[in-house]
Amino acid sequence: MRADPVRCVLELGEIEIEGRMPWSSNGTFLCRVTHGEQWLRAIYKPRRGERPLWDFPRGLDRREVAAHELSEALGWDLVPHTILRDGPLGAGSVQRFVEADFEQHYFTLYQAGHHHDRLRAMCAFDLVANNTDRKSGHCLVSVADELFGIDHGLCFHEDFKLRTVIWEFAGEPVPAELLSDLERFRAGGVPPALAELLDEAEQEALLDRVDLVLDLGHFPLDESGHRYPWPLV
Repeated sequence: MRADPVRCVLELGEIEIEGRMPWSSNGTFLCRVTHGEQWLRAIYKPRRGERPLWDFPRGLDRREVAAHELSEALGWDLVPHTILRDGPLGAGSVQRFVEADFEQHYFTLYQAGHHHDRLRAMCAFDLVANNTDRKSGHCLVSVADELFGIDHGLCFHEDFKLRTVIWEFAGEPVPAELLSDLERFRAGGVPPALAELLDEAEQEALLDRVDLVLDLGHFPLDESGHRYPWPLV
């Protein structure tokens, strides 16, 4: 199998911190990663920079990677390449930086209309990943007009904690191709690369949420009005 050049750079390259990302509650750094003549920018979140939370276990970095592995297992390509590795400030997650139009976010993308299919996939992804923090600004459209989701450190809790801004598709049928991907995932079980990042209870809860989406067949409604993150953007 041909090696993925982006993954090779992320895994083997030298990490040089360029600066700290503003408005981040945890240690989050923009880096340049260089391997030979290849380089790319990445977001580095060292484990030592994680702020403890009362309602989530430690391990934001492994959940960032788990989100990428889930996206890959489903075949949805929603989360940029993300790995665990050592860096200048110790072990943490390293994710390919998305060169994006940062004036755009979920609300503007939904209004524009032409990314609705990908936003539906993002909605389904957040349901099964149990995303507790899908803010509008966590939906990025790249300069190549590709849609990605970032900031998945608050996912995969065994208790249902969904908080998201993506409710405009509530009541709609989940597209057949997404259901087919979920059925394939469920039949195969949690793949090893994802299983090693989640404990047993988290794996069981993940499969339960996949079953829930398959059984419902449509995007759920939030009748409580409380399942929004704050701030919204």
